[in-house]
Amino acid sequence: MTTADIKAVFFDVDGTLTSFTTHTVPQSTIDALHMLRERGVLIFICTGRAPSQFGVVADMMPVSFDGIVAANGQYCFDDHGFLDTQPIGVDDIAVIVDWLDSHPDVVASFSERDYVYFNQITAAMEQTWRQLGKTAPTRYIDDPHTRPLTHETFQISPFITPEQEAELTGLCRNVAGVRWHPDFTDMIPADGGKPRGIRCFMEHHGFAREQTMAFGDGGNDMAMLRFAGIGVAMGNANDEVRAAADYVTDDVDHDGVMNALRHFGVIR
Repeated sequence: MTTADIKAVFFDVDGTLTSFTTHTVPQSTIDALHMLRERGVLIFICTGRAPSQFGVVADMMPVSFDGIVAANGQYCFDDHGFLDTQPIGVDDIAVIVDWLDSHPDVVASFSERDYVYFNQITAAMEQTWRQLGKTAPTRYIDDPHTRPLTHETFQISPFITPEQEAELTGLCRNVAGVRWHPDFTDMIPADGGKPRGIRCFMEHHGFAREQTMAFGDGGNDMAMLRFAGIGVAMGNANDEVRAAADYVTDDVDHDGVMNALRHFGVIR
């Protein structure tokens, strides 16, 4: 296979499409997305954000995507009716909520299809939220004891240490944590993840794994970078994420997406 055979490119959002410095999408990235579409290459969002949290970023990009992999692969959809989902099991949600009850200082978000809420708001959470700037979604507070009983939950993101993450996932039957920020982890079904979302669209559109390319910068992108035919780590990624990639490009603020696509000859 040559890079000319790339049929689909998957993009993380925070730190890949959007800058943590400017909280915007660089013009070179927008130009690159348009160039991919002009070449007939399918483009997808592949994010840890819930479906309802992507709009604030989409408004910055006058680009039409062919599909969205949201909640780290647990909610996949497009504008033409395609939908594939994998919620967290209610038994595991009960374990997580019980753990939160025994750790009353821990804040966590619960991601549904069109609603994301927190169990509470803390000063530490406020500080982390400010780092997202204008790309930060609206915050709501609700009761995790009752909502998961009537609403599917695709991701739970507690603000906990890696040690607490290991403790909590060890109590659950089918939950893993994927972390793109040092302050919190995204808890999803252990057999989920961003590669699951890529597979959904592979099957839907009929392209092969070797014909995919993926861009990311966080710990929750590592499996995706390893899975894709070509995995590209942004220059702002840490060493562990870089090691999971086939290629390390420039950072998001220095045309990383455009430069990597040109490096591989996917666009010219």
